[in-house]
Amino acid sequence: MPEASAGFTPPTPPSAVSPAAPPTPPIPLTELLAREELRLRRIAGPAEADLLWVHTSEMADPYPYLLGGELLLSAGVLLKDPDAYVARLREAGAAALGFGVTPVFDTVPQALIEACDRQGLPLVEVPPETPFTAIARAVWRLMAEARHRELRRVTRAQQALATAAARPDPVPAVLHQLAAQLGGRAVLLAADGEELHTAGRRPAPDVGAALARLTRVVCAVTRPAPTSATDTVRDAHLSAYALGGGQGLVLALATDRREAGDHTIAGVAVVLLSLLAAPHQGADAAGRSAALVRLLLGADPQDVAPLLGGAERWTVVHARRSGDGPVDPLTAGALGAALGSALVDAGRGGDAVRVLVPGDDRITPQPGWTLGASAPAPITALDLADGQASRALGRAAATRTPLAHHHAGPGLGLTALIPPDQAEAHARALLAPLTDPLAETLRCWLSLHGSWDRTATALQVHRNTVRQRIARCTALLDVDLDDMDVRTELWFALRQR
Repeated sequence: MPEASAGFTPPTPPSAVSPAAPPTPPIPLTELLAREELRLRRIAGPAEADLLWVHTSEMADPYPYLLGGELLLSAGVLLKDPDAYVARLREAGAAALGFGVTPVFDTVPQALIEACDRQGLPLVEVPPETPFTAIARAVWRLMAEARHRELRRVTRAQQALATAAARPDPVPAVLHQLAAQLGGRAVLLAADGEELHTAGRRPAPDVGAALARLTRVVCAVTRPAPTSATDTVRDAHLSAYALGGGQGLVLALATDRREAGDHTIAGVAVVLLSLLAAPHQGADAAGRSAALVRLLLGADPQDVAPLLGGAERWTVVHARRSGDGPVDPLTAGALGAALGSALVDAGRGGDAVRVLVPGDDRITPQPGWTLGASAPAPITALDLADGQASRALGRAAATRTPLAHHHAGPGLGLTALIPPDQAEAHARALLAPLTDPLAETLRCWLSLHGSWDRTATALQVHRNTVRQRIARCTALLDVDLDDMDVRTELWFALRQR
């Protein structure tokens, strides 16, 4: 079996979702020869060659200056020994030789033609009226066109894979889409080699056996293993990628061709599958997520507590993308994974995400998100924590900070001097004229020191709406909100709600 080699290293989910752009595809020599304005003619060597770039040299031995894959252009100024010259070009990995007739030679030397035929190097005759720069310009143009085609192909594949990941059956959907995009077989395997999901046509038995051997290269547990490996068996191109998440899952591919953008497309699939198959997406994830939904819909916390595991305290996080637009479930799931929780509620096409994080560890900022975190709370007080997180998110948005925590206060001072039942009764009586939207607007406005613009940002309404609501509060409560004593009493009452 050909030696497997470590290759592409996928981004570590979920912090990165978009792999790098694909490399520029090589240009077939036949495409360059088809440019009629260049009047090029292959006169020796094989017809097939892939060009990576163009280089011009009149050195007797250009070997030290070649990287491989070049179309080397020369007029043969120092050509003395054609056999040795061609041998050095082959050793350097040159793709083809373009020989310009005149001013040194009127025709391509016969000895050079024979040497290229013997050693399998394509030889192209360049007529006197075709400048070398015109050939270089044509190659760069063909490369640019090929790169644009490959970028479009990769972009379409990425969009198709992302769409598949949002389906109800995301893992098999992604595998089917990957197999279709690459024209081959895609398999998701467990650490013990068991095929969990497959898509695409089944390869020949010997190819399948080679693919199974290759997957063991990237999931070895007794020694450091590469994150990916490739192999070739007959005409089949094989690849294996270790998925993130620590479960030993492997994505294996068998295709009939290997294009420049295939690694990039496979990398997108690796990121998506790593997110979808992460540990928190295991067999019990559906039950826990359902528990979250039931909690948010008002079920009795005691009924769903067993489904949420053994954590005694929970932190509710409200999040909003820094950019505009709704948040898709996959992006919301990536945020949940970054915060260490599978309990994510992305809403119904909205731009807000709620995450229920077990424990009382401090939440950290996440790139591309604005977060509001509640104080850690027992499961019986998650409704209060939900409100805290919502207000914290509003404060973070208003102050343009990536993360705001709810500050519960020291639990001392004037609040501690008043019995809770009396404080709640006073608050209900004082705030009775206000509806919930008016009371929340007043609370937010007071917390932001009467700033119209910041309150509008926090509540995601127009500043005139804030002004109208505060004016309505003033009228209903029959108070002067410019009076600090009034503001203090209202703030105390609102804190009891």
